[in-house]
Amino acid sequence: MVRSLSDDDSVGGGVPGSADGTPGPPRRQPADPAPKAFIRIFNIGRPLLKAMCRFEWYGTENLPAEGGFIAAANHSSNLDPLTFSLFLVDNGYTPRILAKRSLFTTPVIGSIMRATHMIPVDRGTEKAGESLAAAAAELEKGACVALYPEGTLTRDPDYWPMEGKTGVARMAFASRVPVIPIGQWGVTDVLDRYSKVLKPFGKKKRVQLRVGAPVDLSDLYTEEPSAEVLREATSRVMDAISDLVGESRGETPPKPRFDLRQHPANKKKQTHYPPTERP
Repeated sequence: MVRSLSDDDSVGGGVPGSADGTPGPPRRQPADPAPKAFIRIFNIGRPLLKAMCRFEWYGTENLPAEGGFIAAANHSSNLDPLTFSLFLVDNGYTPRILAKRSLFTTPVIGSIMRATHMIPVDRGTEKAGESLAAAAAELEKGACVALYPEGTLTRDPDYWPMEGKTGVARMAFASRVPVIPIGQWGVTDVLDRYSKVLKPFGKKKRVQLRVGAPVDLSDLYTEEPSAEVLREATSRVMDAISDLVGESRGETPPKPRFDLRQHPANKKKQTHYPPTERP
């Protein structure tokens, strides 16, 4: 199913429309009401995004009708957290997004993150487990927890998803809720990777979000998963996301996937990176 964003849609009401103008399925009832700050932000942000983007949403029938779930997407622009959130909100979910702790102490942005019930992540510290516990509590309540398994903007020179971190697998193993892969493509045409310059003018940019079926991890579930098992689970999630991005691009995802650990020079934050040879 393909759905486009209705012109008069707003958080908390309305029915999304399909690409041919017929009503789409009604939004599911959220597990808990959206914070007022969340509603205000997205009712302001939606028309701004719509002014720049022509959204196309595929596979929304794969989103769970009830219960908590993990929404895992690729990350290629500092704008795509907004498009990712808008997509989830318009389909009836109030996402709890995992974000690095430093954002919560940033003026203005930090207050927004706290007011909208986002989950801070302390990367590479002993407190990292606290964010997983907070996410597990939200999932237990039936919420949607949204994250980027890559942990940062992709450094793949061609914007493909890169190798993910095992946090998504740890969360899945702890909660046993569905992991729903979501592929985003087209957002970099509005705001490129690590760029500070929006490109809002001219023809609206085509932005596609595709939802896949839940990633099957059932054969991997154990009480104490090994590092190898966590890595396999993460790879399955990233494979599913990459395939969805490939559908939007009309291309086959490259193999092997770009691994930032093997290309330390690409850790530098920049818009373009030199081509990478693949075996």
